[in-house]
Amino acid sequence: MKLKRIIGLALAALMTTSALCSCTPKSVIPDKKIEGSSLYVKKVDNIPEDFIFGMDASSVLSEEASGVKYYGFDGKEQDVFKTLAENGVNYIRVRVWNDPFDENGNGYGGGNCTIDTAVEIGKRATKYGMKLLVNFHYSDFWADPGKQMVPLEWKDMDIEEKSEALYNYTKECLELLKKEKVDVGMVQLGNETNGKMCGETTWFNMHYLWKSGSKAVREIFPDALVAIHFANPEKAGSYSSYASKLDYYEIDYDVFASSYYPFWHGTLENLSSVLTTVSETYAKKVMVMETSYAYTPEDTDFNGNTISDGSAVTKSYPYTVQGQATSFRDVVDTVANIKNGIGVVYWEGTWISVGTSSWEENREKWEKYGSGWASSYAAVYDPDDAGKYYGGSAVDNQAMFDAEGKPLESLRVFNLVRYGNEPDPRADALEDVILSFDIGSEITLPKTVNAIMTDSSKSEVPVTWDITDEKLSEMSKSGSGKYEISGKADGMSARAYVSVIEFNYLENYSFENGDLTGWSLKEIGKADELFVEDKLTDSLTGSRHMHFWSAAQNSVEFSLEQTVVDLKSDTYKYSISIMGGDCGESDIYAYVKINGETVAKKPMEITSYGNWDTATIEGIEYTEGDEISVGIYVKCSGEGNGAWGKIDDALLNRES
Repeated sequence: MKLKRIIGLALAALMTTSALCSCTPKSVIPDKKIEGSSLYVKKVDNIPEDFIFGMDASSVLSEEASGVKYYGFDGKEQDVFKTLAENGVNYIRVRVWNDPFDENGNGYGGGNCTIDTAVEIGKRATKYGMKLLVNFHYSDFWADPGKQMVPLEWKDMDIEEKSEALYNYTKECLELLKKEKVDVGMVQLGNETNGKMCGETTWFNMHYLWKSGSKAVREIFPDALVAIHFANPEKAGSYSSYASKLDYYEIDYDVFASSYYPFWHGTLENLSSVLTTVSETYAKKVMVMETSYAYTPEDTDFNGNTISDGSAVTKSYPYTVQGQATSFRDVVDTVANIKNGIGVVYWEGTWISVGTSSWEENREKWEKYGSGWASSYAAVYDPDDAGKYYGGSAVDNQAMFDAEGKPLESLRVFNLVRYGNEPDPRADALEDVILSFDIGSEITLPKTVNAIMTDSSKSEVPVTWDITDEKLSEMSKSGSGKYEISGKADGMSARAYVSVIEFNYLENYSFENGDLTGWSLKEIGKADELFVEDKLTDSLTGSRHMHFWSAAQNSVEFSLEQTVVDLKSDTYKYSISIMGGDCGESDIYAYVKINGETVAKKPMEITSYGNWDTATIEGIEYTEGDEISVGIYVKCSGEGNGAWGKIDDALLNRES
């Protein structure tokens, strides 16, 4: 037996000794409503009795080894798996990495998740009446759409050798679980395998791996479901393509599983549509294998989080406990009402901070016990990512336990979605205010703001802004600029985002109408997505912008133009901004037309996310009575997953 496996077994034993010595009798998952909750949860209709309410708890053992304690709603310390079961969780998902240790037995982090970890977590899940969902990454560390690294032990194998190794490995792991009487309900073959898995980048090779894994599952746990997992349902046509390829290669599987994070993965309507298509076309069960949402924008472990107030994401719900619960409830509602929709798994709802004293204290634990997302030791396997950015949990603010290990009220949503719970609505958060003013004009702030209620409705409440009239006047006279103003309303913090701009002769210049009012869109190519998007973090001004994306090569080509009337004879300037990525060879430019003839062009460039390129055309001589049109032309060949971009802030200003 390898040194690193011996160390891994010893560490797993250390992590679980106290929990497994508990004399608490095996509990039964509750079959009645939990009473007295303050959560507002609208009942979800049509939930099957055997619907999967899952929780990925892969990091629990390393958390406990780092000193984390978990509590029940009564305030007493108890096994976290008992708490999960008591609140309606019926499946525990755990990732399995082949060998997440360096040659000296130092763990890579992320829970140091081996099959030994899965066995110990599986025993505790089974003890409390929950099934185990085994998530084989077929990697030594994290696997996702951008990273599908082969285990070091398999790196020199050809596809036949690798397929045999994967079969043997999967079978041996499942035999260990079966020997320990773990109740395995589902096995996942690969993690977010969007066209890559285990170092392979062709579907022809990947299909051998899936067939080998499926064969092992059928032999050891014939009653378990076999799942294949993908991400990015928002990418038009991708899921239909994946399902078609699985069918073409005759892969033996039961569940087509999707990640769905509302801040990244588009609308629930789109999720329902793409999963319904797969279910109805190929008669497969479908589910959401990963979802989560932040209950606070704050960080608790000195490491920084993926989601915060400054994150470039879609904020679909408030960052509150209620917002977290509502997000999960809405995903359940979507999946439960899809034909063959079988479940939803919340991702790493137990991965909290290992300490609240200092970064130095926490880092010692992350390194020793693997309770951060990566340790420095991971550099030997993943030098370009984990080896540079190792550290703590980036999702502690998306857990369903607070930093002290006490369950949040949102955990009860697993139970309450079946029954509904509708206390009197109360204010839960405040909607941000977004305003724009011309330079020199009076800046006036609203006297009320919208409170987002616990039932997702909105109600106006009085607001007091922390700014003087003198300061507002100074902002107005200081030229173009952007400002954030704070305030208070109903005991909560309010924010107003104010843009001061030159007087603009264009209508709907930053698309804040939510549509193309004033604009003429000419579609030359056949882009998959071409619409006005509402996403504050992707906008220059306000919360909306023009969005485009397409998967196919040479499918992005369009122009966006506005004609202006009733201008006075004068000299003008025109500007517009664009940002995006994956555009390949492109031809992008801003232009001005007088009486239908192009009189000026300014080339533009798309580089990367957040890097806006602003083209300004100056010295536009206009004579009253002429027709002036301004616009942008975009043509991208695309590369990788296709071209995408955002257009915002079209300005036509007087120069003199």
